Amino acid sequence: MRARRDRSFERKLDLPPLFRSITLREVGDAFAHANAVAAEQGAGTLVHVGRFDLSEFAVVLEPEEALAVARPAFYACMVALRDALAAHAPAERTISFGWPDAIYVDGGLVGGGRFAWPAGTAEDGVPDWLVFGATIRLVSMAGNDAGLRPLVTALDEEGFADIGSSHLVESFARHLMVAMDAWRTNEFATVIRTYISHLDHEKGATPSLDPRGNLLIAWRGQQQPDRHDLVEALAEPSWLDPATGGPKS
Repeated sequence: MRARRDRSFERKLDLPPLFRSITLREVGDAFAHANAVAAEQGAGTLVHVGRFDLSEFAVVLEPEEALAVARPAFYACMVALRDALAAHAPAERTISFGWPDAIYVDGGLVGGGRFAWPAGTAEDGVPDWLVFGATIRLVSMAGNDAGLRPLVTALDEEGFADIGSSHLVESFARHLMVAMDAWRTNEFATVIRTYISHLDHEKGATPSLDPRGNLLIAWRGQQQPDRHDLVEALAEPSWLDPATGGPKS
């Protein structure tokens, strides 16, 4: 069942021309709604939920490549999400990835991304659509207990100045256009390097991504790298609390 729209929450987003926005009320689920309307609404549809504590949004993409080749577009979306945060972050803050889908600010979890494609699409088939969804914690709801949870945080606790949900969505859309342009001009390796350069990893490990987006971890003295499957990882988002639908706390 599709989430109902509530125009009382609706504000016209300042998006690049290729995007069309759908704003849901607070009880909506941007990722689920984008999946439901992706085939009908098409590329550039951006679903946004009007909330004060979370920035929750999802965007529809339409690839021209087979699913196995197109799936690494997830990393372009993650880089765009990080760049959008970096544009509003205090200069001293470090924004990093937990492979493949989590976003951290100075080591504290703030949220992450999700990815979907039509069920039953073969790896060598071109999917009708892809959906990238993101959720970022803007405001901590932990109250006085916030200091007792050093591994999680919110943007307001990290000194992000006046970054509401709408501003983050608008910034993400602009940075996504840059990343997608790199894809189309065969410069996607630059996007991958950016992702890897901000990826948290163990000391002594050398991370890389294979052409299908799987994580390879090379260790000194080990002939073959450890391989981590992207499809399996995306099936259960590492940052998501299923009970609340938001980032783990």
